[in-house]
Amino acid sequence: MPETFSPWLWFGLTLGQILLIVVVLLVSIAFLLLADRKIWAGVQMRKGPNVVGPFGLLQSFADLIKFVIKELVIPAGADKFVFLLAPVITVTLALAGWGVVAFAPGWVIADINVGILYLLAMSSLGVYGIIMGGWASNSKYPFLGALRSAAQMVSYEVSIGFVIITVILLSGSMNLTEIVEKQTGGFWNWNVLGGGGLANLPLALVMIPMMVVFYISALAETNRPPFDLPEAESELVAGYQVEYSASPYLLFMLGEYVAIVLMCAMISILFFGGWDPGFPTPFVDSWPATLQSLFYFLFFAIKVVFWFFMFAMAKAIVPRYRYDQLMRLGWKVFLPTSLVGVFLVAGYKVFQKVMM
Repeated sequence: MPETFSPWLWFGLTLGQILLIVVVLLVSIAFLLLADRKIWAGVQMRKGPNVVGPFGLLQSFADLIKFVIKELVIPAGADKFVFLLAPVITVTLALAGWGVVAFAPGWVIADINVGILYLLAMSSLGVYGIIMGGWASNSKYPFLGALRSAAQMVSYEVSIGFVIITVILLSGSMNLTEIVEKQTGGFWNWNVLGGGGLANLPLALVMIPMMVVFYISALAETNRPPFDLPEAESELVAGYQVEYSASPYLLFMLGEYVAIVLMCAMISILFFGGWDPGFPTPFVDSWPATLQSLFYFLFFAIKVVFWFFMFAMAKAIVPRYRYDQLMRLGWKVFLPTSLVGVFLVAGYKVFQKVMM
């Protein structure tokens, strides 16, 4: 470390990075939310938002202003402190997960060696905001929605954890930057096809189902249709956030969408090479470093948008599950499937090492 290094300079640069990512992320989510509504509208053969701004592009910002200036109503019997703290915790934990996401070479706030464990911790803690909001509302329907969410997120966290173990076995690291770097050089090196080039191609028979399990579990983890049982309108009015209005309700929805986009980023990083474009890129070696990073970031963003489209299509096409079906899928199908996947990948890696 140079003698002229200043802790205050480090603090300022890190704070600037955080603010930049948060601002870009929030603006991106505003347009992804519009895209979400447009996709649903297209599936249902209607127009969707098209009045506020050209093609409805400013609809999300109009909704933001509406939520901010609306009157905040707190139920008389609610625990006011916990009631207001719950949505803040939800959105804070969702944003905190982005601290270890590798957007492009060198573009990461905290390049820690246990990035995957950190992400699992943040996504697991996110359920506390929902439980607190449901309990503090002092109403039966929100509390039932919060309990459903807790059971659902615990159930699918297990499957996600085992699927991530298969990726760790292939990459030999829990650092997200290293996981992406192990997949560079071409799409045949991506973990969804077994990682490590054509030699590991037989593992694609395991990793493609693992990717599908991760995608479906991510839908359940973020309370996304067809697994939106915690906020099932036909049963629980609107679930854990039924007593919320104005800015706290906006924070709950913002936290949910930040978590959804984070899951899209995780699928891209763990299985589809992250920022890797899928083909060799020797022509960018002569470019300036910033231009190279922007080039790779573009491919990362394209993958994230594609998986967000898949999340939106699941909501538009698949009918909602019953709660017993949801639990059965998590514990009786995904858990044993992911366990078998871990054993197969581990066995293959050991066999490969012995043969070498």
